[in-house]
Amino acid sequence: MIMNYTRRGTGKPLLLLHGIGSSLRTWDLVMDGLTAERDVIAVDLPGFGQSTALVGEVSIRTLADAVTDFLTEQNLLGIDVVGNSMGARLVLELARRGGVVGTVVSLDPGGFWQGWEVPYFYHSVRLSAQLSERIQPLLPVLVGNPISRTLLFAQFSAHPWTIPAPVALNEFREFRPTPSFTKLLDSLAHGPKQAGAPAGSLRHPLVIGWGRQDRICLPSQSKLAMSLFPDAHLHWFSNCGHVPQLDLPTETVRLILDVTGGMYEPQPVDKQELAPSAVSSDKVLLGVGIAVLTASLFFAFGRKRLA
Repeated sequence: MIMNYTRRGTGKPLLLLHGIGSSLRTWDLVMDGLTAERDVIAVDLPGFGQSTALVGEVSIRTLADAVTDFLTEQNLLGIDVVGNSMGARLVLELARRGGVVGTVVSLDPGGFWQGWEVPYFYHSVRLSAQLSERIQPLLPVLVGNPISRTLLFAQFSAHPWTIPAPVALNEFREFRPTPSFTKLLDSLAHGPKQAGAPAGSLRHPLVIGWGRQDRICLPSQSKLAMSLFPDAHLHWFSNCGHVPQLDLPTETVRLILDVTGGMYEPQPVDKQELAPSAVSSDKVLLGVGIAVLTASLFFAFGRKRLA
């Protein structure tokens, strides 16, 4: 298995891990800010981007093994690490194992859903990937228009119209139901639950960042995440969805540099509670339903245009 990666910048090494159905390009908007102070290694996880796929099981366990092997080969064990979505759960698993990574920033981690949230996560992400696969020929036109871009990204972003069209295009080019995607999605939803790290067991700082408008990993799931990782600090992003590096790139850079540079000051206690702006289940389901329906209409219209 060959893991594709890029390496830029100078300073202390920093590893970036993307989410399911994404690639190292998801960090494009924060790379300049990070590389100004850090030696940044962004990787395509196995089966995504330009990296070859794992043989057999694709899960948090096997991806963590692959990343550990990569870090060992590159003499980077103990590196500070940042992950988003599935990659955020992956960095938590690496931190829990001990001796693999240093300081950890976990942005909107998956794996803490319960009850109805499990089928909601699984089916909404699966349908979104299937839709993305079908509208590939139309993507340049759809993401080039702020209105259609907003509809397509409604589940992932708090303000999709602000995401640059080239970045949005790359995200949807990658977000497809490949064999690795399908195996991993099933494992995330129906496989083993994420284990935690008992209080006092982590040797390095851990900050879990969460968008208050996250419609994939709902803000309420932060309670379970913090109970499993009690040594962590919780950092809220206001006016932010599931992908902080796209919604709030400047704030994301500042958080990463502060945490990994030992300068992070935890948010006041009054900002740690779930606010009224946090996404409720009815708004989530309604918003996702509208987004999927509208995007499907775009697809149907596009097929007629292409016929």
